Amino acid sequence: MQAKRQAAAGALDAPARVHPETVRRLERSMGALGTAAIAAMDERLPWYRKMSAENRSWLGLVAQAGIAAFADWIKHPERARPAATEVFGTAPRELARAVSLQHAVEMVRVMIDVVEHQVDTLAAPGAEAELREAVLVYAREIAFSAAQVYARTAEARGAWDARLEALVVDSLVRGEAAESLNSWASALNWSSSPVAVIAGSIDGDEAEPVIEELRATARRARLDLLAGVQGSRLIVVLGGTDDPMAAAERFAGRFGPGPVVVGPPVRDLRSASVSARAALAGLRAAPAWPDAPRPASADELLPERALDGDAAAVEALVETVYEPLLAGGTALLDTLTTYLEQGSSLEGTARMLFVHPNTVRYRLRRVTELTGFTPAVGRDGHTLWTAIALGRLAARRG
Repeated sequence: MQAKRQAAAGALDAPARVHPETVRRLERSMGALGTAAIAAMDERLPWYRKMSAENRSWLGLVAQAGIAAFADWIKHPERARPAATEVFGTAPRELARAVSLQHAVEMVRVMIDVVEHQVDTLAAPGAEAELREAVLVYAREIAFSAAQVYARTAEARGAWDARLEALVVDSLVRGEAAESLNSWASALNWSSSPVAVIAGSIDGDEAEPVIEELRATARRARLDLLAGVQGSRLIVVLGGTDDPMAAAERFAGRFGPGPVVVGPPVRDLRSASVSARAALAGLRAAPAWPDAPRPASADELLPERALDGDAAAVEALVETVYEPLLAGGTALLDTLTTYLEQGSSLEGTARMLFVHPNTVRYRLRRVTELTGFTPAVGRDGHTLWTAIALGRLAARRG
């Protein structure tokens, strides 16, 4: 009780912020000032006129609350600052999405201008200067309060976006094409296609700054980007590029040491689980190819993925390499097999098959035409040999 009496005594001893007659005049004029503020917003703010009736109604309440809070503040000189919640607590939190911080500051400026234009009428005779000073202090404090409200909203929005982003990435990694995936992505302002997934390593302690750097790089390249960390893996979902390998080169330096693998492009986000599976399978198998480029495409790692037990890679090699060779004829497949067994020797292959070396050259060119792989190139030869072995195994099982 003693503390309350002392506080009350301190309030009574506080010097008046403005003349008491000014306070009375302001209180009598609050309704008119609120109406004038709403009319001024309608006249001066084009974005206000374009808003829905419901949002305009809420902003009208905010304007009236701002006038009322000003009157209450100057009436109580013991308050160092106006109570921001009396102004911005009037409207629902969702209104912050419809009204940007810039618009909120413009609205506060209109409210203050309305009061300033009537200072001579509102102030007691000779007290005009002190009312103008009070208006300036109030305007500054309310502007800071508006910034704080929007900062808290942005912080909450950022935390929600981070959780939603992690949910989208996790769904893609687990291969869940949820019906709500597109709506989740829309909430994150995702609109791009085609889509590709990039996978690599990351130090968990560095995840947050690395992801922010990735987002900044994507914005400069005008690409959409979602990112998530799963253990020591960094998963990046990239949208808006027809050449994901070229785009991935921009981001490879942000990943941790080790391979960076790019999944194949797909038409949209709901199909991105296909790209994610390929990228992650490539990341697991990449140690089998120590000299792999960084980044490497998941298709470049098909042999290693197949050896690691990736059924999709086995199927791709059989369908795109072995079966076209088989369809090209027994002689073609025998020539290729012999060429690879002979250490890529034209003369050795020709002797083993009892044909002219030019015949071997012709058949090898035909292999390249059918598969896209050149037998004389070491890496391509490895892919062809793996595909033949897998194809024979598949034929035996069939």
